[in-house]
Amino acid sequence: MITQITDGVKVTVETVYQSEYSNPGNDHFMFAYHITIENLGPHSIQLLRRHWLIYDSSGTKREIDGEGVVGLQPIIPPGEQHDYVSGCNLKSEMGYMEGSYQMLREIDGTVFDVNIPRFDLVAPFRMN
Repeated sequence: MITQITDGVKVTVETVYQSEYSNPGNDHFMFAYHITIENLGPHSIQLLRRHWLIYDSSGTKREIDGEGVVGLQPIIPPGEQHDYVSGCNLKSEMGYMEGSYQMLREIDGTVFDVNIPRFDLVAPFRMN
């Protein structure tokens, strides 16, 4: 589990290799990640956008931008959290992801970025 706090927003990431959706013989390795976004600040925030950098040990680098997360732009009140699960496929058994969320502080309309900590995507058989 990896955690980082930026401007009163705590982001925690847990990952799992999904062998049942992977096909190593065809260079397809699937990973799921569970993210918890916790609002530690005194005001409600809304997640507007996400920006991902995905690195694969095969040398591939992808960049993804989009609105919200899994089709949602959640509003997170003070002391509350938003959880979601998503996935990423790689062409090799190792890589990592990192990025940021663009947030809106509802009380004053301030837009700010929250770091998503770098997290590794590694198939368990590569760790031996």
